[in-house]
Amino acid sequence: MPTLHFKGKPLVQNHHLVVPFSELEAVKSRGVSPAGAGPSLHDNLIIEGDNLKALKALLPVYHGKVKCIYIDPPYNTGNEKWIYNDRVNSPMMRDWLGRTVDRDDLTRHDKWCCMMLPRLKLLRELLAPDGIIAVSIDDNEVANLCELLDEVFLPERRLAVAPWKAEPSGGKQKKGLRVGHEYLVIYHNGDDSNVSREELSTGELNLKDEQGKYRKGRELRKWGQGSLRIDRPDSWFDLVAPDGTKVFPYRNDGKEGRWRWGKAGKMKPVVENPKLAHWEKVSYDEGVQVKGQTERWVPFEKVRDRRRSFGWSTWLDSFGFNSDGTREIKEIFGEKVFDTVKPTELLKWLISLHTDEGAIILDSTAGSGTTAHAVLALNKEDDGNRRFILCQMPYETKEQEQKEENICESITAERVRRVIKGVKGARDESLREGLGGTFSYFRLGKELRKQAILDGKDLPSYEALAGYVFFTATGDEFEPKKMNPPFIGTSRDRDVFLIYEQDIEKLKDMALNLDLARKLGKAERKKLVFAPTKYLDQEYLDRLNIEFCQLPFEIYQRATKK
Repeated sequence: MPTLHFKGKPLVQNHHLVVPFSELEAVKSRGVSPAGAGPSLHDNLIIEGDNLKALKALLPVYHGKVKCIYIDPPYNTGNEKWIYNDRVNSPMMRDWLGRTVDRDDLTRHDKWCCMMLPRLKLLRELLAPDGIIAVSIDDNEVANLCELLDEVFLPERRLAVAPWKAEPSGGKQKKGLRVGHEYLVIYHNGDDSNVSREELSTGELNLKDEQGKYRKGRELRKWGQGSLRIDRPDSWFDLVAPDGTKVFPYRNDGKEGRWRWGKAGKMKPVVENPKLAHWEKVSYDEGVQVKGQTERWVPFEKVRDRRRSFGWSTWLDSFGFNSDGTREIKEIFGEKVFDTVKPTELLKWLISLHTDEGAIILDSTAGSGTTAHAVLALNKEDDGNRRFILCQMPYETKEQEQKEENICESITAERVRRVIKGVKGARDESLREGLGGTFSYFRLGKELRKQAILDGKDLPSYEALAGYVFFTATGDEFEPKKMNPPFIGTSRDRDVFLIYEQDIEKLKDMALNLDLARKLGKAERKKLVFAPTKYLDQEYLDRLNIEFCQLPFEIYQRATKK
């Protein structure tokens, strides 16, 4: 496969591995939480700080769990005043730091590629196997972007390089061809089975009822991930079957499931008139019975127009223009507080490409917060429970930093707050009423430095270090609620323990000793124990099925091997 070569590439090829993990500090006053609830990393999230560090900080909780990623990086036109800020250990790249990249910079394309590559690699780590990633770009870097994405995700995973009609008038060029378009470059992460397809009217309507012809559509019970009652308790309720019995959404395995939508959403017509659904008797899995029954009534959609699946349109010319994004931001704030705002309709279309209505959506270049707006709007339309994660720098230019204009708090988060609560005078009725929802606001805190445990300066909290060592050891999600120190979590093949306190004097006396080793549980299951030192020989540890990892060196050795 042809590869892209640029100045600095050998220096950033593995830079994402050495980016230190950082703590995420909640700022409760800046979020919107339910009454009585505090900030949570499992809520909708807005993270203030450098997006490279923010992506690394998200790994312990969100590795392999994000279903849709959208980023709108600098287009590198020479007029955007973006600055290369990654602290790569190289004299050449240190010389790049803090300098505005303009049109006269002969290395601007090299700098852009050096900025993008480690971020794309971290985004790949966060993306689920069936996830998709989409990047907005224009002609300045589209060729380089495709080469980078081919390298990180593989060429055969490219879904589209779709032109988006951004300017209906054709753009601002005074000479030659007027461009007026940008691109949306879309890749999947190996499994495209959950990528939706558009439909055209055609096909056979082979069934009939009192309203006319129809065909059987999707089952109204939710399938796959997020299909349990506990995932959406409000989507567990009864419908009335043709024989008058009450039907609940039990899964084929007999577990309590849920309907695709809530009682007050798209299911409301069927709740009020069960004849609007197509009903069939369907068996449970072999050997499964629910209340003594081996089958139950199952409702399906009735589709009354002929449809068949096909791909997406070649041109994205009906999903809003740049002017629509500008109008929306003016509607929300009363003035244009942000340049280059993407329209909400474009992001809603992109998010809808993934069929999971409970998907996690990540935008690491959040800007004015259009992605969060689109997620909340879609959830209100189809009763989904998607969640968003936004990452945004507090300052994008030196001028903003000098004036202390924190755009993450005053624009990104403020937009989300306003669309949740409602915008008076908005054209859209649902936006006037408020889209509802919550979010937690975090900012990047201290870096988890290995030297900190040696010199006692800036020691990480127990929970922050526990999340880090658990993720680096297992690659699994860290769940703080399951933590019972020194136990911090379990994976398929081992339990993980951390002997540590945020106190340098206490750390000096902490060790894996005989009493503690005996208390860690039966020898059958493997145990991974992180501690400053140990007072037991390896032969005895082997008998107890314990693998000892010394702080801080082992965690960094494990991290760099990934």
